[in-house]
Amino acid sequence: MPGGAGTPGPAAGGVRIAPVVLKVLITVVVSTVAYVITNLFDQTGDDLWKIAVSVVIGGSALIVQYMVDFEQRLGAVESGHRERSRELEGHFNHLSDAAGLLGELDQAGMSTSDARRLIKSLNRVGAQGPEIVKAFARSEVENLASVVTDLTGMTAHWPRDNNEWLIRLTECARRTIDATSSSVDQPFWSTDSAGPYLDAQAEAMRVRGVTIRRLFMIREDERSNPEFMERFQQLCQDQRDAGISVRVRVLSPAQQLDRPLPRPVVARDVVIFDSELYLEFDPDRQEGNVQTRLDAEGRRVDGQVRTFNALWATATEEVPSPTVSG
Repeated sequence: MPGGAGTPGPAAGGVRIAPVVLKVLITVVVSTVAYVITNLFDQTGDDLWKIAVSVVIGGSALIVQYMVDFEQRLGAVESGHRERSRELEGHFNHLSDAAGLLGELDQAGMSTSDARRLIKSLNRVGAQGPEIVKAFARSEVENLASVVTDLTGMTAHWPRDNNEWLIRLTECARRTIDATSSSVDQPFWSTDSAGPYLDAQAEAMRVRGVTIRRLFMIREDERSNPEFMERFQQLCQDQRDAGISVRVRVLSPAQQLDRPLPRPVVARDVVIFDSELYLEFDPDRQEGNVQTRLDAEGRRVDGQVRTFNALWATATEEVPSPTVSG
């Protein structure tokens, strides 16, 4: 830095003078001035004494210059040290926070390796990805953060069908999957979305020994539709062939149940995983699923389990014969 301690500073005419040369010139000037002043006050003619005094004063001036230079350098070092200490403290705090978060993840039984991989991948995307990729990555992280934050209250919502949740929860199930399936005339089971879901169920049964029960609920008007019943019978058989336990219940407004249920019988799609969590699909008036709700609150899960078991107990394993409307 020009003009700083230990570096050449600019002279009056713009000529840069080395610090050592500048110090020597100042020392010579001070010594000369001291010699002249000594001559003015002492006329004894003792030139040796005058020269000695001038040398001492000049040497003192040189020492003072170096002391001032040393003080400036020491101040600069201390200032830089304080700045680096603040930077290191900030980095240490960030590292401590990161280590604390990873420690909390480890205590919660979460995968810290996945968290590290996510952070490193986000850094790489931010460093080299195009803007649209960065925006998409941010959106995915925000969605994930929103879902995980909601799960701290044991519930989460999605504004439409969420087949990804359905498949991932099927992959996470370890004991049981109990599902009610309504509106079977809707084309879900013949869509591309149904294939990965059934594949995940088949793997859960084969690899982890998960027991799957599916309760189909149909209406009287659907039962009286031969085309619907033909498709429905084939659907039930396909599910049984895959190893899924299937039962059927025909719902009608006048139907009386053999035993009371914890809640009224409604045609609603619910999937219960390990009797600890369930997905519920809320249909609109056209029977299209418009919201997916994930719920792990113990009291509500227990209610869903009791409802399913009561419906299952009153359902039949045989597909009912189609009725002919007269």
